[in-house]
Amino acid sequence: MDAKRRRVAITGLGIVSSIGVGPAEFSDALRAGRSVVGPIAAFPTDGFDHANACEVRDHDPADSITTLNPETMGRATRFAVACARLALHDAGLSQQYVRELRSLISVGTTNGESREIEAQVERQVANGVTDVDPSAARRARPGRLSADIARELELTSTEAVTIPTACAAGNYAIGAGFDAIASGDVDLALCGGADALVRNTFVGFYRLGTIAPDLCRPFDRGRRGILTGEGGAVLVLEHLDAALARGARIYAEILGYGLSCDASHPVAPDRDSVARCMTRAHAQAGIKPEEVDFISAHGTGTKANDLTEVAAIHQVFGAAAPPTVSVKSMLGHAMGAASALAAAACALALREGFIPPTINYLEADPDIAIDCVPNQARIADVRIAQNNALAFGGNNAVLVLGRHG
Repeated sequence: MDAKRRRVAITGLGIVSSIGVGPAEFSDALRAGRSVVGPIAAFPTDGFDHANACEVRDHDPADSITTLNPETMGRATRFAVACARLALHDAGLSQQYVRELRSLISVGTTNGESREIEAQVERQVANGVTDVDPSAARRARPGRLSADIARELELTSTEAVTIPTACAAGNYAIGAGFDAIASGDVDLALCGGADALVRNTFVGFYRLGTIAPDLCRPFDRGRRGILTGEGGAVLVLEHLDAALARGARIYAEILGYGLSCDASHPVAPDRDSVARCMTRAHAQAGIKPEEVDFISAHGTGTKANDLTEVAAIHQVFGAAAPPTVSVKSMLGHAMGAASALAAAACALALREGFIPPTINYLEADPDIAIDCVPNQARIADVRIAQNNALAFGGNNAVLVLGRHG
């Protein structure tokens, strides 16, 4: 690690997921191996042989939004804004205090507000209307995922960016926040990812043959694909010295991250590029592979992803890879929010001393020689965690987190 670089602490977690809202509920669910899977309610699924997903059913993100009118937002923006509010509250930071700081808001997403566009088209078809609904068009702007956080918190000394690097976007956004804090450009960063369940994404994965008929079973011999999910996670990042000075709770430190974009194939991951991304993350974090205590894998549960990702892990770590888990087995694949939710899981694991399980695991795959912590969480002395995120187009991002103290 560069000695001149400022250390970066995670001091707040704002989480809205299918298995829990807020860090305590989310952590309890991870430890219990909880998952909420059911028929998709967000849009009609007539004609599909199977259509299960991991939806946020028991929480309305609008409940956490106090300044803006949630009715003017799409669902993904509601997730982003609600998570930011929850993260600041969890960090013990007042809105007035944050307004006086230089800040960055970075939110990753895959779909943006595509759901709003889909809903508009459905209404037009149903009603025979051809005119564009201006209010739907305004809700559909993807930049609102970050800009509406600034509006909700009434921040004027901030930069708000939305990062669309598909399923790795959450890690990309956290990396941007890390850079801004570490370099001294800003005092505080709100960063993470958000996505709502979208018909177009479900259909795309279904036509690729990668939607599981029942459950997501990463690393299992009988795995048959992903379940789409939704939600959001926003992390509060601060300079470690400033966080300690105000007596903040430190979930973890971000030690570094790595990026790679191979663009070798529209959807298939590239082993060498994924390995290169991990190596870059270790180099920036100033660690050796053997110091990593567990890996939160991208772990989608598809045949190709799991084989390629595990091969890349062995390329970097050798035969003795650390425990490697997939929280998507519990959460489904929340697209741009996926790696942000996984980063929150890593931060909780570091602080509380456990490794989340890979649930729905029935039979070992002889081609996947890893310890996936099957079905039950494990108490562990976790000091360094690695969070992998792989995306279509070869957009890969790996985050390295360390326990504080």
